[in-house]
Amino acid sequence: MELNFNKSFPGSRLLRAREISGLSLMDGIYCAKTTVPNHSHDHAVFCIALKGACRELFAGSLRHYEALTVQFLPSFQCHALDFPFTDTRAFSIDVSSHWLERANEYSLKLDNSIHRHGGSLAGLMMKLYREFRQADEASRLAIEGLALEMLAEASRHQVKSSDKHAPRWLEHAEELLRERFPERLTISEVATTVGVHPMHLAREFRRFKRCTIGEYVRELRIECACHQLQDSQESLAAIAAGAGFSDQSHFSRTFKRILGMTPAEYRAALGAH
Repeated sequence: MELNFNKSFPGSRLLRAREISGLSLMDGIYCAKTTVPNHSHDHAVFCIALKGACRELFAGSLRHYEALTVQFLPSFQCHALDFPFTDTRAFSIDVSSHWLERANEYSLKLDNSIHRHGGSLAGLMMKLYREFRQADEASRLAIEGLALEMLAEASRHQVKSSDKHAPRWLEHAEELLRERFPERLTISEVATTVGVHPMHLAREFRRFKRCTIGEYVRELRIECACHQLQDSQESLAAIAAGAGFSDQSHFSRTFKRILGMTPAEYRAALGAH
């Protein structure tokens, strides 16, 4: 869902941009009821939705984006975008060819597009976004390091299609976690509900989701908190409790560890136009 404001698509507004060592970083907004026709890009692109929602037509499929949805799009792959309901803010990074050549030296695989909601790649993108906004003497070095981590993480997502077919009971477990993430569910309770042994659940969940059940629940809670920070003026304590955190201090520590900024910094960043 990249934003390429250099092409001056109607309805787009660039808020901030930086050029760092072959990386073009852009923070901007697409207005509601804007469409971007089918197109491709000369460079590979990372993009994360910060606020709002949009739809993308890619390879004959419709992909949806909301806050913390991240994309990697290799160069010269076509897609189209539609922003039908609300203004959408996103942060994108154009990656020049010499970064990909560097990745090839380490046998990284970056041939396929990635569309993922949350997870480690989204966390790295948000940490890079914080450095992009900070723009102090150390931010350039931090951005370069995070970009290398993102390329490595994107390569790890280039899995074989045969590895993607999760059993139905695992899908049921994921649905249960999404519905009840604020609660104090145990692995045994989830395993009993879906009819498998707890150790089998934990092992297969990590194999297919590339994270533990505990990590997944924390991501869901952070996702919930992000929506509340954007769309409400509730106190941090109330948001923490509603997302399932034991207290505001635990919430703030976890939020910063995953996204690289405090809840207050996140609220301020996305409130600034």
